[in-house]
Amino acid sequence: MTGNSLLTNRYSRNFKSLTQTEQKILGKSKVCIIGLGGLGGCVMEMLARIGIGTIKGMDNDTFDSTNLNRQLFSKEDLLGKSKAEAAEKRIKSINSQIKINCKKELLTKENAYELIKDSDIVIDCLDSIQTRFVLQNATKKASIPLVTGAIAGASGQVSVIFPSDKGFELIYGKKGRDNSKGIENELGNLAFCAFFISSVQVSECIKVLLKKGNILRNKLLIVDLFSNSFEIIKLN
Repeated sequence: MTGNSLLTNRYSRNFKSLTQTEQKILGKSKVCIIGLGGLGGCVMEMLARIGIGTIKGMDNDTFDSTNLNRQLFSKEDLLGKSKAEAAEKRIKSINSQIKINCKKELLTKENAYELIKDSDIVIDCLDSIQTRFVLQNATKKASIPLVTGAIAGASGQVSVIFPSDKGFELIYGKKGRDNSKGIENELGNLAFCAFFISSVQVSECIKVLLKKGNILRNKLLIVDLFSNSFEIIKLN
C-alpha cells in the first residue's frame, strides 16, 4: 500500500481531531529531540506515529539495566548499546515514510546551534539543568521554540519557551545554570510519569506547529500523579 492510500489508512484515526491540511503541515515539520531516554524515547515514538515528517534525535548514552523500568526503546538485549542507534532503528520500523536521523553525540556549547538550527521546534528531554540552559541559548540564537519537560518520581513539569522568553531563568533561577543534575537523581523515575509528561510535551509540540490550542508559553505545568494534583503557574 503506497501513496495516498497509505497516508489515508496510516493517519485515518488522526482525522477526527486533525484536518488533512493540518496533517500535511505535520508532514512538512522538522522536530529535534535532545535526549532519548525516559522522556525522549516516548516523545520520538509518538511524533513518528502522528506523522511528523522529519525527526532528529541526539543522545550520547548507552542503555544500562536501570533504564529498563521506563525507557521505551530499552530492551534486555540492547544493554550496552547506543540509545541513538536503537531509536533510529525502531522509528524506521514504525513509520518508513518519515525522515529520521539520530546522532550519538553529546550536546555542548560548541555544537548545540548546528544540531538544532534547521528544526521548526526543539524538545528538551534532558536530565541536566546546565545543559538545558545551553540548549535554550541555542534555540534563542536560532529563533526556534523549545518544549521542555522534566520528571522526578511521580512528579513532572512541562513548559514552552519561545525565543523572546526568559524561560529557564524563571523556572530554575539564574543560579540554576550551576546545577548539573535535577531532582530526579534523588527521587528516581517512574514509567507512568515519564509516559505522561512526554505525552504533554508532544501535545505542546503539535499545538505550536499547528498554531492551535492553549499553549504553555510563559506557564509551567506541575503535576503530581500520586496526589492527582495539576497546577499551572504563570512565569511572568
